[in-house]
Amino acid sequence: MSRLFPHPMLSATLFLAWLLLAGSLSLNALLMAALLATLIPLATQAYWPGRPKIRHPLRLIGYLALVLYDVIIASIQVARIILFMPAGQIKSAWISVPVDLPCPEAIALLAGTITLTPGTLTAEFSADNKALLIHALHAPDPGATRAEIKSRYETLLQRIFR
Repeated sequence: MSRLFPHPMLSATLFLAWLLLAGSLSLNALLMAALLATLIPLATQAYWPGRPKIRHPLRLIGYLALVLYDVIIASIQVARIILFMPAGQIKSAWISVPVDLPCPEAIALLAGTITLTPGTLTAEFSADNKALLIHALHAPDPGATRAEIKSRYETLLQRIFR
């Protein structure tokens, strides 16, 4: 079974994504979803040298719920900053966040989470994948922003991927 589905999580994600994009559970949509969920991981398996070690896959659902909540709250905060805060009071900052995650997939998920959250953007990885350079729209205390990213997201990702 692992030869046909070398990355089962990717296959499941592709299958569900196609069904959502198709907006239908017709036979054609199911067949196309199954075809994509099988062929894409097979075609790209050479580019995945190892599988991420996901210790608690169900915690990933909780993590996604947290990210969704944070995106909603951050959207409101960014709207307030843009609409009501005088431009001279906005404290944009570049923040280097050291990363202690075990695999590239976890680091990419952290970077994507930061970029998806309004008001922050992951600009660059360090060459050794040990730090992320992040731009924050309003970070009066860059140290507190760094600590929040590490405690709110990185800690959960460490529990999921180790």
